Amino acid sequence: MKLKTNRSAAKRFTSTGSGKVKRSKAYASHLLSSKTRKRKRNLRKSTLVDSANLSGVKRMLPYI
Repeated sequence: MKLKTNRSAAKRFTSTGSGKVKRSKAYASHLLSSKTRKRKRNLRKSTLVDSANLSGVKRMLPYI
């Protein structure tokens, strides 16, 4: 049986070559004047999904 991919999750997460799941960081869209230059620069970088949340993300994206 085919499974449906959660489309909102598909737009937020991508897979790396080794099979890990990559995500972008939160808190970078508004209220930026109060955040430091260094903090905003670090929010631009992507990071990996934590192991605690990985099973939930994999369930939403069965073919990633």
